[in-house]
Amino acid sequence: MKRILIFVLLSVMLLSACAPAAKDVEASDVWARTGMAGGNSAVYMTLVNGTSADDELLSASSDVAEAVELHESKMGENGEMQMIPQASISLEAGAKVEFKPGGLHVMLIGLKQDLKAGDEFELTLHFKDHADITLKVIVKEAAMDM
Repeated sequence: MKRILIFVLLSVMLLSACAPAAKDVEASDVWARTGMAGGNSAVYMTLVNGTSADDELLSASSDVAEAVELHESKMGENGEMQMIPQASISLEAGAKVEFKPGGLHVMLIGLKQDLKAGDEFELTLHFKDHADITLKVIVKEAAMDM
């Protein structure tokens, strides 16, 4: 009887260890362009909605800038690049959304300090349903990651 009980307990422990961990909304490859105080910069990353529910990124905030906005760069009809503010960014269940130069990005407007390569600062993402996520952003020269 003891052997059966031990076997059952070990089996339960083994199976629970093999079960996939609950997924979450996660950000990776987070970086920002260098910028001068008073100027602008942008933050790039990859967001993955590992949950089974759709969500939206509503806004972002950081102490390094006067304003933080969600933007998308798109080529205009006349061949000029336009930056279009986004009210929110959809994150479908299981989807991966890339924030990259020439596309979606978090715009830092009116930098309160210089952002030099190697600097770090915090950026908080605010979602419709998911809890806020605070990220550590590493500043890089734009040419290093384009």
